[in-house]
Amino acid sequence: MDLARAVGRYINIWMILGAILIALCLFCAVLSLVWFARSNASQANSATAVFYVIPYHTSTPAPATPSPAPTGVINNDSLPPSPPPGEIAAGAYVQVTGTGGDGVRMRSQAGLEAEIKFLGLESEVFQVVDGPVLMDGYTWWLLVAPYDENVRGWAVSNYLKVVQNP
Repeated sequence: MDLARAVGRYINIWMILGAILIALCLFCAVLSLVWFARSNASQANSATAVFYVIPYHTSTPAPATPSPAPTGVINNDSLPPSPPPGEIAAGAYVQVTGTGGDGVRMRSQAGLEAEIKFLGLESEVFQVVDGPVLMDGYTWWLLVAPYDENVRGWAVSNYLKVVQNP
């Protein structure tokens, strides 16, 4: 019983109330720290997500038309003249190059402010159908994909290299 009397001498109602008050203060401090840390973290992570939709161009097959029977004679006068080697011109085939793998933006019209229709990938080949147009300090060419007439857009000549007809 000496132990119970010794413990009872040090523990009284004021000590219990003091312990409860200290625990309550510590709980409020931890709760306020969590509250402020959470509100700062939610403000830091409130960035707006950017989502780019790149339209996928599909081709509609052209109706089948019978081709005329070959005569065996090729009339070279009816073919457009080939452009000089290494020079971009209408009828030439060009390859996207020098973009570092990023590709070239193909636009609806010549100019930097025109809508971007799609991305011409590095090493992709297009045929030049119109141009040149000088706009915004660049030379622009209208390109069409040889595999789909609907895949067409204006691109700057800085990222194009003439290649032989595929």
